[in-house]
Amino acid sequence: MIKGIHHVAIGVADLETGIAFYRDAFGFEVLSVGELSNDQAADRCIGLDNCKAGVAMLKAPNAYVELWSYQNPAPKKMTQRPCDYGYPHFALQVTNLDDEYERLKDKGMTFGNIPQSFGETSAIYGQDPFGNIIELYEIRDESTPQL
Repeated sequence: MIKGIHHVAIGVADLETGIAFYRDAFGFEVLSVGELSNDQAADRCIGLDNCKAGVAMLKAPNAYVELWSYQNPAPKKMTQRPCDYGYPHFALQVTNLDDEYERLKDKGMTFGNIPQSFGETSAIYGQDPFGNIIELYEIRDESTPQL
C-alpha cells in the first residue's frame, strides 16, 4: 500500500551550500547529515559502483527533501528544461508569491522572468544555486487542490 510521497532527492555540487540554501531560503529543518562510502548494499540499491556521497535529510512542512552530493562517481551537470522527461521540477506552495520571489532572489535563486498570474493561481519557475528547477506556486482559490 502506498502511503504517500516521503521525499524528493536533489543533487547538489556542495552539500554544505545546499544545506544552507534549503535551510535558510525555505526554512527546511536539517534532520541528519552523513556520508555514504564503501557500502555494498547502498551500491546495489542505487545501482552504482563504489558510491561516495554526502547526504542530508531535511524536513519541509509536509514532506522531506534529501540532498545528495556525490564525489564518486563524478556527477555530470544536468541541462534539464521543464519540458524534458524525468523529474523536471518540484513545486513549493507559497503565500504572497511576489514577496517570496523577491526574498528568494536575495537568497540565491535565479529566475528567468517575474511571477505570472493565471486567475486564481500564480507561479514562477526558478533555479537553486545548482540549477535544480523549483516552482513557486500560489493558490488563491479554495476549489484548487492545495496543502
